[in-house]
Amino acid sequence: MMRGRLLHPPLLAALGAAGHGAQILVCDANYPASTQSPPGAPRIHLNLAPGLVDAVRVTEVIAGAVPIEAGTVMAPNQDGPYAVGSDPDIFAEFARVLRAEGGPTQLDRLHRWDFYRAAGAPEVAAVVVTGEERLYGNLLLRIGVVRARG
Repeated sequence: MMRGRLLHPPLLAALGAAGHGAQILVCDANYPASTQSPPGAPRIHLNLAPGLVDAVRVTEVIAGAVPIEAGTVMAPNQDGPYAVGSDPDIFAEFARVLRAEGGPTQLDRLHRWDFYRAAGAPEVAAVVVTGEERLYGNLLLRIGVVRARG
């Protein structure tokens, strides 16, 4: 199923073992990965330092390695730093990356506690912890299918 430039052995193993419908959680540096993800999912720590490695670059590499059929972000709270109806800039970056790789054209949204429940589901095959500093830099990716050639 692999089709890209990904070199990280644990991430390669997790993606190679995942199939259609499996999910990959890409989370920011603030995400509580130890408590809000399935206990059996491997946690791949790429958070070398704040800002390194960021969630958009990780998403780009993953989307280049496996087909993505859906992406879900954590929607901002109504009383948080974003005005009603506005999205964090990182959402547009996630959407751009997924579209460029033939993925979904829109992102689904779940509010925080619903996102945590979805990210803790048994379908989550791996958790990638990044050094992303921007708020709401969390993305749940659902793996699609590889189409037959010809």
